Parts: sequence; structure tokens; C-alpha cells
Amino acid sequence: MSRIGKKPITIPTGVSVSFSQDAVKVSGPLGNLESKLRPEIGHNLDNNSLTFFIKDETKDSKAYFGLVRSLVNNMIEGVSKGFEKKLELEGVGYRVVMAGSDLVFKLGFSHDVNVKAPQGIKFEVEGNTKLTIKGFDKYLVGQVASNIRKLKKPEPYKGKGIKYAGEVVRRKVGKSTAKGK
Repeated sequence: MSRIGKKPITIPTGVSVSFSQDAVKVSGPLGNLESKLRPEIGHNLDNNSLTFFIKDETKDSKAYFGLVRSLVNNMIEGVSKGFEKKLELEGVGYRVVMAGSDLVFKLGFSHDVNVKAPQGIKFEVEGNTKLTIKGFDKYLVGQVASNIRKLKKPEPYKGKGIKYAGEVVRRKVGKSTAKGK
């Protein structure tokens, strides 16, 4: 049995959770999320506590037990507190600027790179090299951060590029010239 799947989820005030045939809807002050549930996994909703259990023992039911609990917990946390990812630009001339709700990157290309904000995502720029991505859907926040990082991944020789805050870029030693020939 999954240890994570057995943990109860406490539902904060202002958040409502409702179950239909095969889906769960979570509403809160920051937004609304909906997700499908696995048919093997059941749920118990008491006052402010939500627990999950395995309804039907199948080959995959144990694997989905903890996953379903984690996904619903992330939905509840997202609509109540929200999620954020921080990115940093490193390199000479690399910068990011807000243009309305969208971003304009200068990354050493011959052109600027524009990134539009998807629904439910907000960008914040500190200075011109630090970027914060905020939203209530954990998957969407992570996907947008990953797509922005893919614009210019940090390279191993000088460390230039877009990286997550706190990410350590493993550096390589450059070529050395042959001496004594």
C-alpha cells in the first residue's frame, strides 16, 4: 500500500471539493480545477477531511492509489495558495521585459522571442534577469517554465542561458592548447 495514498487531505476554508461519476472538481479563491479519477480508486469526504481507498484490486490499482491522492492534493493546494516557479537569465545581454501580460526575451538571437501568457498564468519580472511564473495549476506552471527554459538552455562552458532559480549548472573545462610541440 502507498504511504502517500493513506494520508488524509485537510480541506482549507474557502475551498470546495465535489465528486461526480468519474471526475473531481475543486473550487477556491484562486480558480477552479477539474480532473478525471481512476475507477479503481474510491474516496471518503468527511467535514474537512478527504481520504482515498482502493475500491477494486487490479494490477494497476496500487500504482494509482498514491497518484490520485497527490493530484487531488495539488489541486486543493493550487486553488487555495497557488504555485510559482522562478527562472534566472544569465549571460551578457540576456534580459526579459514585460509587454502587457506577455514576455519579450532578448537571448542573443537576431530577433526577440515573445512568449504569451496562457490562461491562468501570471508573469512577474524582477530587474531584467529574474522571472517568476505564478498560477493555480501545478502542471501548467511547470510546463510553461519548462517551455521558457527550452528557449535557451544553460550551456556547460560559460553557464549562459535560462535556468531555474537555485539550479546548479555543471561546468566543463574548455579546450587547452597543446604546449611543448
